[in-house]
Parts: sequence; C-alpha cells; structure tokens
Amino acid sequence: MNFLKKNIGLKIDNLNFAGSMMKILTLLIVAIGFTSCGDDDAPPLLEIESKTISNLSAPQTGGQGQPIGGEFTKFDFASGTTTTSETDWDIAFRGTSIIINGGTTSGATDEPSRSGQAGAYIATGTMATVTEVDTNLFVEDTSSGYAIPTGSDNGWYNYSGPPNFLITPLAGRILVFKTRDGKYAKVEILSYYKDAPANPDVTVDESRHFTFNYVFNPNDGVTTF
Repeated sequence: MNFLKKNIGLKIDNLNFAGSMMKILTLLIVAIGFTSCGDDDAPPLLEIESKTISNLSAPQTGGQGQPIGGEFTKFDFASGTTTTSETDWDIAFRGTSIIINGGTTSGATDEPSRSGQAGAYIATGTMATVTEVDTNLFVEDTSSGYAIPTGSDNGWYNYSGPPNFLITPLAGRILVFKTRDGKYAKVEILSYYKDAPANPDVTVDESRHFTFNYVFNPNDGVTTF
C-alpha cells in the first residue's frame, strides 16, 4: 500500500514538474514572439538621396555700389526642387548669398522671414570624406550675418577681382545643413555660371546660376551620410 502511495506521489510530482516546464516554455515562446514582432515593426530607414542641381537661378538687383534687392530663390531638400513657399524651404540663394530657414533675418531687402530650425556650418573635405554631421558646429542666420559667411574666401567662394572678375567655388569646402525640420544635408557647389563651364568667362557666361551636388538624409535623428 505504501509502495503504491509512493509511486502515485512520484507520478504526481512528475506531472507537476512537466506542467511547470510547459508553462515556462510557453512564456519563453510568447516573449520571443513579442521581441520578433517588435523588431519587425521598426520602420526601415529611408534611402539617402544624392542629386545634382543644375542652373539654379539666383538673380539679384543692384550691386556695384547700389542697394541690393530681389527675391531669394528657395530650395527644399526633401523634394529636391525650388519652392515659392514662405515656410517649406531649407536654404535660399540670391547672388552669392546663401541663407537658411533658421535664426533671424539680417534686415536685407526682400529677405524672407525664418520659420524653421535650420542651421549650417562649413566642413573641410570632400563629399566622399564628410560622412558624419557634427551637431555642435551648427549656427543660424542672425541680424549680424549669415551662417554661411559672405565675401571672398569667407564662405564658399573666391572673387578674383580684375581683370577676370570671377566667382569660383573654394576647393575642399562642403556646406553642411540642418534642414528646417531637423534632418541633415551636405552640399558641394560646383559652379556659379550657367551650364557650369570648365573655364568661365564673365564676358560670355551668365553668372548667378548655381550648379551643386547634394546629399540628403531623410531619416530623423540620423547624422551620417
């Protein structure tokens, strides 16, 4: 009788142990399932965009001692096109000046108001070597000057003066931008003259037409290109 009781008790213990193990395995499977679902639900990164923009017109009025004016040509990295929107733009061009949709206006005639959080800085290197954004370097436009400085050798270009009077992009200078909504782009200006002639001649080649390469990362918070 005692023998039967012991055998019955042992079987019950075995059943209890097996039941506990089944519960543990079930919980593990459910946990793994939730983890897998979480990984699958993470949105994939959007593809980094790389484009060349040719002959972006950046006219201005005045100059040569006269007051400078005229609307800025606005550009939106997300769409890769110019825009007339008062708010949905990242950078804008007029003559040799490049402004951003962040900070405040300088007070220049016909300058658009800033509504975004854009910033900019100039990196030394090439499009191939500038692969990481340094978020500590961004500055905004202010009443005392633009984030991309104007003037020969101060920002993106050199002005040769007489006799050639050429505007030439400075080698090794990459413009890095934070867009109006906090994403990142880099720009290499190739030419200031229409159709980007290899050896521009101001007597025949029309100026104030930007050709540039850019790379835009459309992913929030991603600082690499």
